[in-house]
Amino acid sequence: MDLWAVVPVKERDRAKERLTQVLPPERRRALMLAMLEDVLTALTATPGLGGLAVVTVDGAARRLAERYGARIIKIGARDGHSGAVAAAARLLTAEGCPGMLTVPGDIPLVTAAEIRQLLAAHRPAPAFTIAPSRDERGSNAIICSPPDAVPLRFGEDSFFPHLRAAEACGIRPTVLRLPAPIRNAPASLSSHRSRGSVDTDEPTTEGSWHTVPNPRSTGLAARLCNTLVTAGASFKEIGDLLGHRGLESVGIYAKVDLRALRAVAAVGLGGLA
Repeated sequence: MDLWAVVPVKERDRAKERLTQVLPPERRRALMLAMLEDVLTALTATPGLGGLAVVTVDGAARRLAERYGARIIKIGARDGHSGAVAAAARLLTAEGCPGMLTVPGDIPLVTAAEIRQLLAAHRPAPAFTIAPSRDERGSNAIICSPPDAVPLRFGEDSFFPHLRAAEACGIRPTVLRLPAPIRNAPASLSSHRSRGSVDTDEPTTEGSWHTVPNPRSTGLAARLCNTLVTAGASFKEIGDLLGHRGLESVGIYAKVDLRALRAVAAVGLGGLA
C-alpha cells in the first residue's frame, strides 16, 4: 500500500502533563518513551507501510525512533499535534506519497493487528479512515489518501469534526471502531471481545459513514499499570488513562489483589467514574 506512518511526539518536558500530580517528571518522561516504543514496535511489525516518520525535536525520542528506522521530521514539531501532522502531510504530499497513517506517540495498547485492520479497511484514494477514541470524542488513528486529502485538527472533541471535514472534501469516511482494552473482567485476555462488538465480517453503514465491525483485540497494559501503581497512582487515575470503567479490569492489568489495595485505591463505591 506504501502509506507512510506519521507519529507526532512532544518534547519530554511536556509529556503526559495531565499526570503531573501523579508522577514526577522523570517517571512521566520514562512513561512517554515506553509508550512511544510500543507504538513504534506495532508500526514496524505491520506489513504494507511504505515508511515511518516521527515528528519531533526531542533528543531521546529521536534516538529511539532512529533505532526503529524512522525518518525524523523536525518541521512543525513545536506546532502541537495538529501542526506536526499537517507539516508531515504537506511534506509527504510534495514527495508524491500516496497516503498517510497517523497515530499519537502515546496511545496506549496499540497493536500491529489493529494497524493491519485500519489498512485493510482503507479505501482507494481519495479516502479517509478513522478509529475514534473509546468515548467517540477523540481520534486515535487516521488514514488519509492522499496525505493532505482532509485538513486534520486533533483534540478531545475531534472525531465528529473530522467526519464532517472529510465529507466537506467530498470523501465518505470509513469508521473503524477498535474495542477499548478490557471493559469487563474476562476469563482470557486473548479471547475477549469488547461490549458492543459485531460478530460479522461484513461492514455496516451509519448514515454516510462506512463502518467496519469491531474485531478481536488483545493488549498488554501490565507494564504501564505497574509503573503507575509503583509511582503511587490511584486506580481511578490509571483507569482514566487507559480508558477503563471497571475497577476489576485495572486490577487484571496491574496483577494486584484488589481487596488488599482497596483502601488506597481512591475510588468510590461505583468504581471508576
